[in-house]
Amino acid sequence: MSNDTIFDKILKKQIPAAVVYEDDQVLAFRDITPQAPTHVLVIPKLRWERFAHLADAQAADVGVFFQRVATVATSLGLDGSGYRVVINNGRDGQQTVEYLHAHILGGRALTWPPG
Repeated sequence: MSNDTIFDKILKKQIPAAVVYEDDQVLAFRDITPQAPTHVLVIPKLRWERFAHLADAQAADVGVFFQRVATVATSLGLDGSGYRVVINNGRDGQQTVEYLHAHILGGRALTWPPG
């Protein structure tokens, strides 16, 4: 039995995704249940299960991931109007897939507090 998450399967091309950006470090694709006009998920190809696990990761790898999140947001044309980057961690943080991922949300004015 495999412990692959849906994101592992997307990376392996076993499940289709609307890819908006890919390089050797990350894959970015449109969320299937968007919460804003632009809602893209960015996943690292180097797998961490949760944001909390970055504390033990190589700083260079973490930095590359966050640089790529910014690169994707720019490629989506969100720099001018702004956007939100969300990373959920654990059950109470509403993390539904045990694979670190960043949500890029934009395309409209976002409200606060988020939840």
